[in-house]
Amino acid sequence: MTNVPVEYRHNYPLDPLDVVRVFDQSGLKRPTGDLPRIARMFSVPSLVLSAWVGNELVGLSRSLTDYAYCCYLSDLAVDKKYQGAGIGKELVRRTQAIIGDQVSLILLSAPDAMSYYPALGFEPAGSAFLIRRKH
Repeated sequence: MTNVPVEYRHNYPLDPLDVVRVFDQSGLKRPTGDLPRIARMFSVPSLVLSAWVGNELVGLSRSLTDYAYCCYLSDLAVDKKYQGAGIGKELVRRTQAIIGDQVSLILLSAPDAMSYYPALGFEPAGSAFLIRRKH
């Protein structure tokens, strides 16, 4: 879906049902069966960017940041109908523009997206540690 006019919004309130639809349509695995949890995930984030075609939410990113040293990009999702149109790349670019070049952008990739992030300038980080959530 190239050449579709996309509008990007910064910290625009998102309806949890729209968020669930984009997550489900993007292939990104999130707890979309738990609507209150999805609502909490987007209620007080530091940085939310969204991509819209008309009145339809088609992509989103959610980051937690101090705007000074580090930014964790926890969600980057684009509806599969719009993947390949540069929306994910633009969401990352806009995130970087907002946080500035003194802030490291960090993410944990979904297994299916491991080849995507290097194309956006991300480098593998072998020094990361993780305590996995229980559910």
